[in-house]
Amino acid sequence: MADGRNDGRGRRESAGQARRRLANEQRLVALGEAVDRRQGVKPRPRRRGGRGRKWIIAGVAVVVLLVALLGGGYLYAAYRFNNITKISVGNEAAQPISGAPFNILVIGSDSRAGLTGAVAAQTGASSGSVAGQRSDVVKIVHVDPQQNKISVISIPRDTMVSLLANQSLYGNTNRINVNFGNGPGLLVQTIEANFGIPIHDTVVVSFAGMINVADAIGGVYLDFPYPSADPYSGLRIPHAGCQLIKGFEALAVTRSRHFYYDVHGNGRWPGDNASYATLAADGWVYDGTSDFGRIDRQNAFLRAMLNRVKGIYNPLTLNSLLSNIPQGITLDQKFSLNELIGLAVRFHSLNANSIATYTLPTVSGVSPVDGDVLYVDQPAAQQLLVNIFGSELMSPTNPPPNASGATPPPPVITTTTTTTTVHTTTKHHTGTPVTTTTNPTAAVPSFDPVPCTP
Repeated sequence: MADGRNDGRGRRESAGQARRRLANEQRLVALGEAVDRRQGVKPRPRRRGGRGRKWIIAGVAVVVLLVALLGGGYLYAAYRFNNITKISVGNEAAQPISGAPFNILVIGSDSRAGLTGAVAAQTGASSGSVAGQRSDVVKIVHVDPQQNKISVISIPRDTMVSLLANQSLYGNTNRINVNFGNGPGLLVQTIEANFGIPIHDTVVVSFAGMINVADAIGGVYLDFPYPSADPYSGLRIPHAGCQLIKGFEALAVTRSRHFYYDVHGNGRWPGDNASYATLAADGWVYDGTSDFGRIDRQNAFLRAMLNRVKGIYNPLTLNSLLSNIPQGITLDQKFSLNELIGLAVRFHSLNANSIATYTLPTVSGVSPVDGDVLYVDQPAAQQLLVNIFGSELMSPTNPPPNASGATPPPPVITTTTTTTTVHTTTKHHTGTPVTTTTNPTAAVPSFDPVPCTP
């Protein structure tokens, strides 16, 4: 119920129902404060009009909100919440005043920790090429409580930025994903210094975290227009249609950036050992948008996951969820169970299609040191940031490099009432240019999966 008076299906709730709903919400919050006090956590002042303080975490981590839905099993939920890894993230911006917009950095780590057997082998966990960790996913969730607006901006992993540390290893500029090797604090600092975006909270999800959460909620439903495959991520969808995606398949969808699809339905199913050559020879079509296509599929998966978790009330499913969430999920230590309960109370009213998704405008280029990379496309990038973050934006102290290697400050841009469509050119693996868009929309290219109802 978005406003306490409507159940989201057009039906008005009675005054008695509204009172009971409010009482239940107040009891949940009181329980959260009681548990926090027992655990020595100092309760934060309640915020007036506080629909907004932390309305959504986003990405996989948003599932954590469901810890509060057990109701009578609250102490068990508190026990499971305490098992989630908490870390101190340096360089985050000060918490905003009540009702002000805030930003959550969601990091998808390529860490293979916790993976075993065939899944570990499929992701390359046993090879020497995956030492350390990189941020395969960098998403900033912008929440504007006053306008009840949520926006998600993705920064492609190959985007060149000015480095604040490790210059002896990576040079003065390099891809944004190298910063996560030192932990989330350096990535937070790099985003703030390059783009002027204040980061208030951080969530990290590993490969194992994606698999565990997908299994815990019983998977998500995605409609694949065509049979689909990715020889690198291990994605294997032999049949078109609405189908349940969970476990390793969930990881394979969200990792896929070498995506093939059989648009004519004439190609033979490639089997488990498919390669570029066999897929192309059998008539499969390649999505050359690489990381941009992967971002589209991640956003579609996010919407499908939000739709799925909103309807979970089965105690056995909730128990599975609580048991699996601690594995592969890391939260900023500033998150408390009481705050997450406030999110869960309002979570059912979230419309997944109302979330505006963007990709930072970039242009492809070749670095003499780093090879094929992406450079921030100005002034389109600054226009997008101003439109989303407005007066929140700070002056970048270390702007990202352009194609010539210079690091000029961003252009002066004024806020516009609408966001124009921005085109970003990426490279097909054969060299054929492919154009994608960064306009906010729930739609994805015709060959990509979309959320569905079985």
